[in-house]
Amino acid sequence: MNLYKYVSDEINKKLGLVAKLETPKNREFGDFSTNAAMVGAKAAGKNPRELANEFLPKLQELDFVENVSVAGPGFINIKIRDDFIFQNATTPKPIKNENPLVIDMDYGAYNVAKSLHIGHLRTSIVGDTLNRIFRFMGHKPLSWNHIGDWGKPMGLVIAWIEKLHPELPYFQPDFDPSKPVDYEISAEELNKYYPAASAFAKENADFQAHAQEIKAKFQDGHPGYFALYEKFLPVSLKMMNDTVQRLNILPFDYDLGERNAAQYVGDVEKILNDKHMIYESDGALVINVRREDDNAPIPPYMWRDSRGADTYDATDLAAVYCRKKTDNPDIIIYFTDLRQSLHFEQLFRTADISGIYPYDKFEHIGYGTINGKDGKPFKTRDGNAAGLDDILDMANTAVRERVAESGKKLDDETITSIALAAVKFNDLVHDVKSDYIFDPTSVTSFEGKTGPYILYTAVRLNSVLKRADNNITKPDHFDLSPEERNLLIEIMDFDRTVLTACDNRAPDMIANYAYDLCQMANTFYHNCPILRDDIDEKTRAGRIYIAKLAFDTLSTAIDLMGLTIPKEM
Repeated sequence: MNLYKYVSDEINKKLGLVAKLETPKNREFGDFSTNAAMVGAKAAGKNPRELANEFLPKLQELDFVENVSVAGPGFINIKIRDDFIFQNATTPKPIKNENPLVIDMDYGAYNVAKSLHIGHLRTSIVGDTLNRIFRFMGHKPLSWNHIGDWGKPMGLVIAWIEKLHPELPYFQPDFDPSKPVDYEISAEELNKYYPAASAFAKENADFQAHAQEIKAKFQDGHPGYFALYEKFLPVSLKMMNDTVQRLNILPFDYDLGERNAAQYVGDVEKILNDKHMIYESDGALVINVRREDDNAPIPPYMWRDSRGADTYDATDLAAVYCRKKTDNPDIIIYFTDLRQSLHFEQLFRTADISGIYPYDKFEHIGYGTINGKDGKPFKTRDGNAAGLDDILDMANTAVRERVAESGKKLDDETITSIALAAVKFNDLVHDVKSDYIFDPTSVTSFEGKTGPYILYTAVRLNSVLKRADNNITKPDHFDLSPEERNLLIEIMDFDRTVLTACDNRAPDMIANYAYDLCQMANTFYHNCPILRDDIDEKTRAGRIYIAKLAFDTLSTAIDLMGLTIPKEM
């Protein structure tokens, strides 16, 4: 039950007003407060406090109200009846949405021939969590992993392989695609090629230019280059999928990127030309997206570079066209680094001006950077950008060390789930737009606002239920202690939290809610004994029921974050 919405709706209906309901941090004076008297005072010709006192008898008539009182200049505090709380607290269930939105979600955006790195962590975690939230709210999200498989990296990798193995048939003018080539490439080799090629290109202008030429020919269908690409593509996709599985994110609905979008470039170019939007600038083809009211410079949108190759801009717009034809979404959301904001503003304007997709149906959720303890972008000890596997390995190592120090023995599966929770929760608990510090030692602590603490609380609640043989019997009536009452009210705030997180695209609300719920669950656990011999049967039954509600609610929040609860900790 969404207690907040229910109370708000009933109060407004009773008073005939549209007032705001607040949730005070200190529940000593009430569970909620309303500014209804402030809203209605002017129309009633009375001061707010006078009107508030007139509202009290009406509000006292509501079946869920224990008592009401006036505070300050006219706020009304409302305390909810204990029996109403106990009887109406329920396990969260996915929402049945009568008007679901089709939401295209562009996150991941992994690159072929490159291992996933720390820059892919937030897009993966935030995108996946919001995907789960949208599903819970009854919408129809469709996730697109817009793979980088068509641009500059392809030219660099192919050029590097040619440098290492110029004798391969792929680079010969008489290459025959129908004849098999005796050449295999391992993931370990492929993972080294792009960094090596990129570094070499920075010092060698001829190699850089050659890689650009290869990219253009590859995009034009060069048989040798394309056959080589088809050779290393499955190796790269497996590398991606292995890391994605380690992150425990939902499978993408579409693993389609720039190559797929490229087939629509011609159709989009016709639309742009029909609207006379493309013009030449220094040998390149560009589109003006500047507006008269712009306060900052907005560069033209690059449609084709001076070498005639497709650009990221072109394939991004073509991808929008593809998604419009494929899904006809109500919203398209991109999850990328904040530093790409200008690019997406250009994209959204171009799509809008061309009539391909309206500006106000786009969203760009930009995220901050992950830093080390020194406040600078996180890197490995050798000074390189950390790979995603490196991050997960660091967390695994830190968890193993903590477990060993405690004298416990946990299996590999449990260690993995704890480490993953440490990494993902640490990401989610921060506002998406903010930077944050990643420290393997602190994020793997079993105390404080960490993923392991969340899992530990879930394991503790589950342990109680197991020892009670999951014998869940709800008493007809139950007198609540303050700890039980606070926990149940927090449980009843779950639906509102998810709704607000969905509307505001704020997954940090789920993480922070989970932490608050855990604190109240642990306070309940310590102050309200359940299975002790001196606890009477009715009290035990009521507390087991409350523990079950807490566990189910926390489990749902944990699932929304893409975490898994281990059997023991």
